[in-house]
Amino acid sequence: MAKPILMVKPQHVELRPEPIRPEWIISGDPTARSNKLATSRDNTSNVIVWDCTPGQFQWRYSQDETVVIISGEAFITGQDGVERRIGPGELAFFPAGTVCTWRVTETIRKAAVLRETMWGPFGLLLKISKKILRLGTPAGSAHGAGTYPDTLPTSLM
Repeated sequence: MAKPILMVKPQHVELRPEPIRPEWIISGDPTARSNKLATSRDNTSNVIVWDCTPGQFQWRYSQDETVVIISGEAFITGQDGVERRIGPGELAFFPAGTVCTWRVTETIRKAAVLRETMWGPFGLLLKISKKILRLGTPAGSAHGAGTYPDTLPTSLM
C-alpha cells in the first residue's frame, strides 16, 4: 500500500529536542529541535522541520540537504569565508561534506529534505535502470504518472 501524501504547515509542526553537538558550538547557547516527518521508500531521503535559537555553531553536513527557511534569520559562512544571510522564503542547498558556520540572530525554522549520497557510477546506473523501468510501466498504473489518492491527509495542516 502506498504511503499517503504529506502536506503540512511547517510553522505548526511540533518539534522535539535535538541538541547540537557541544564541540560544534562557538558562542551563545543555541538550542535546536526537530521532527522527521517522512522517509522515502528506499530510506535514502527524509523530510524534516528544524528550528534553533540564537547562537553560533559549526555544522558538518553528512548528507545532501536542501532547506527552505520558514521564519527567522541566520548568517552562514561557507568554506570560502563569505558570510551570507538567509531568511524566510529562501532556499539553500548544502552538499554532503560541506562545513559551515551558522550565526543565528533570531530563532530560525526550516523545512529540509536530507538525502544520502551515493557513489557516482552507482547513481548513474540507478538512474538508467529507473528510466528503463518507466518505459515498461503503463500510464495510470501504480507506479505511473498521475496516480494520486482522491483525498489528502489534513491532520497536520
